[in-house]
Amino acid sequence: MELNQYLGWLALALTPGLGARHAGKLLRELGSPEAIFAASLTTLESFRLPSAVAQAIRSQKPLSDAEKELAGIRKNGCALLHWDEPAYPQRLREIYDPPPLLYVRGNPELLDKFSISIVGSRRPTPYGVQMSERLARDLAERGLVIVSGLARGIDSCAHKGALAAARGATVGVLGAGIDVVYPKENKKLFAQMEERGAIITEFPLGSFPAPQNFPIRNRVIAGMALGVVVVEGAQYSGSLITSRLAMEFGREVFGVPGNVTQPASFGPNLLIKQGAKLVTGWEDVIEELPTEIRAQLFPVEPSSQQERAALFEASLSETERTLFALLNTDQALHVAELVEQSGLNSSEVLAALFELEMKNYVRQLPGKNFVKVLL
Repeated sequence: MELNQYLGWLALALTPGLGARHAGKLLRELGSPEAIFAASLTTLESFRLPSAVAQAIRSQKPLSDAEKELAGIRKNGCALLHWDEPAYPQRLREIYDPPPLLYVRGNPELLDKFSISIVGSRRPTPYGVQMSERLARDLAERGLVIVSGLARGIDSCAHKGALAAARGATVGVLGAGIDVVYPKENKKLFAQMEERGAIITEFPLGSFPAPQNFPIRNRVIAGMALGVVVVEGAQYSGSLITSRLAMEFGREVFGVPGNVTQPASFGPNLLIKQGAKLVTGWEDVIEELPTEIRAQLFPVEPSSQQERAALFEASLSETERTLFALLNTDQALHVAELVEQSGLNSSEVLAALFELEMKNYVRQLPGKNFVKVLL
């Protein structure tokens, strides 16, 4: 699509006070940006727009502003993507206020791939740095695109971790214009992500990274992904806003447990107490994904599947096979339930569970509860 065809979409983005929610409502009702700018003042006011916004649309000034913006976009070399295009991320389109228009640098094909968001503190502890980089690398290595906000701290660590994976890819969501590198020390990371990832924003060129932009940006981070992993975050951090939005959008929420004496651990520890999935490794994230998505990420040929099943069976004793058959991946069983259901005595059950845990076939949760590990 030629850039000129984005003129109306740009004009909507540049209309003062309109915002994604009002713009989305107008687009759904009137069908296109052109129809919106051709509508009468009475029609516009019937959608309960603020008077100043309706008058701004009728003035047609946003269209002339869009011409200037378009010239800047051509000079900048970025692309545009509106929500009627097939390449627009499907999961983001499902939220209640998706951005009608995205500015894109890098590979736009990554935007609609399966992704996980990793967010956290701008002042991480060494533990938080290590966990975010490791999780991002391990998940990216298994085909998931890592989404974060390209901010200082955990966000940057997540992007770096994804890029460290051999086939890793990552998407950064900005709270500023696509031409604004913020923070400045991430200039090299921005360049790397243009080559092996993508950078997106809904804010016009030159937009300063104002504090009010980041909660707006956070809904995109939450909306694009299958789930959000919070590594570290204080009591009133933006990562908690992102996790709350993820819950509202029906996404999975994960928390990496932290030292209870560290203020940065408050956010993920609170989320875990409230029911978020506790994460210590990539397996904990993968286990929560829908079966059909896991099947696409980890395709297994029928012959290989049979061989793997045969080898797995041969690696287990009869007692271990009995217990493994009783366990599942999404519901923990207490050791007492396993004793009752298996007909084995407690010593046999505990010994077999220990062996299964050493082979990484089961995982022990707090309170002597056990779950099956996704193989």
